[in-house]
Amino acid sequence: QVQLAESGGGLVQAGGSLRLSCTPSKRTFITYAMGWFRQAPGKEREFVAAISGSGLDTKYTDSVKGRFTISRDRAENTVYLDMNSLNVEDTAVYYCARSRPSTVAILFTGAQQYDIWGQGTQVTVSA
Repeated sequence: QVQLAESGGGLVQAGGSLRLSCTPSKRTFITYAMGWFRQAPGKEREFVAAISGSGLDTKYTDSVKGRFTISRDRAENTVYLDMNSLNVEDTAVYYCARSRPSTVAILFTGAQQYDIWGQGTQVTVSA
């Protein structure tokens, strides 16, 4: 079964940075768009960022624009989420996910458009 493995979460002070990594178990993921979502306690899972299979197109939710950067290393078969200027509102479990195949060049923001999910990594930002 195909899996996604996230890593890089942890505890950081407000204003700090973290880098999350997501490594699929199969290199065939290299052609798929990938996304990062997060879920805070008592809240619904929300879209954070997405990147196309080529790595040339990205999309972000407004609250992280200018602070977070999604990227992918095709040689390493890894997707990254660099998070800077973290604040307490960024505290959540972060999940990476594989986008469903699409015939149109669009990066989805809805969780229902992603079909394979990792187990999540906890990010905690202290004041």
